[in-house]
Amino acid sequence: MEEVGENQTSLNEFILVGFSHLAELQILLFLLFLVIYLVTIIGNVLIILLVKYSHSLQTPMYFFLVNLSFLEICYTTSVVPQMLIHLLTEHKTISKAGCAAQMYVFTILGLTECCLLAAMAYDRYVAICSPLHYTVIMNRQVCSQLAAASWITGITVEETQTTWIFSLPFCGSNHIQHFFCDIPPLVKLACTDTFKNEIVILAVSVLFIMGPFLLIILSYIQIGYTILKLPSAEGRRKAFSTCSSHLMVVTVFYGTALFTYLRPKSSHTPGSDKMIALMYTVVTPVLNPIIYTLRNKEVKGAFKKTMVRIFSTQSSKM
Repeated sequence: MEEVGENQTSLNEFILVGFSHLAELQILLFLLFLVIYLVTIIGNVLIILLVKYSHSLQTPMYFFLVNLSFLEICYTTSVVPQMLIHLLTEHKTISKAGCAAQMYVFTILGLTECCLLAAMAYDRYVAICSPLHYTVIMNRQVCSQLAAASWITGITVEETQTTWIFSLPFCGSNHIQHFFCDIPPLVKLACTDTFKNEIVILAVSVLFIMGPFLLIILSYIQIGYTILKLPSAEGRRKAFSTCSSHLMVVTVFYGTALFTYLRPKSSHTPGSDKMIALMYTVVTPVLNPIIYTLRNKEVKGAFKKTMVRIFSTQSSKM
């Protein structure tokens, strides 16, 4: 520990309490989360490869989907591998620098996903509300700029916020009541009045989580209005089906994010925080590739064609 005052010392490492209270289930939890993590990686890598090698998927919607899949791989990897290690070891420590790095990466990816989902909603808005101008508006340059803006926003905002949080003095308990270095449980350990910090954290959450969410809502209000004006039921069904996967992902992601960062401080408990965090760090990343493959005819068609091509190539070599 480092000296910070006459009677205080600054913590240079933390203990992630995680699921220590479930000692008898540690191995079972390890196996469960390991399987989910592997399925998440395989599913998202499969989507990236399908889009890369399928000519039918070379559209803006799938460009954003590749970005989302890459982001989800990094997002879950920033948390789950360490959680798996801690499920098998008694020493569940993490250095202060490691904790800061984990929070920095995790929050960057979370905020980037908020912005990326908003960009995907805009893509669907243009496709349905201005179909004749879609290829002109959503050209390669615009798509790249929207994706880059999402990443730049995440990096800029969260670099500032993480640096600010870790400038707080931590000199009491070093037990983080969580399985990774998330913002709310870490701020609780600061040995100073954190009221102003919590207000700023809330303001950042409202602006950069609710901001993109509001854009998504506005996009879908206009999309819904346009779909309802379509003359045929079949046309309305096809138009809605192009948005259904994105809507499901938005619902799952924002449902947990809003409940985590915008609910009153009094409703935060270690148990509820861990359960909700499992949803957006473990469950949501594995659901995204499932949603986009099982509910998307184009992806399923590209997968079948790729499999046929692979088997045909192998047969010709025999």
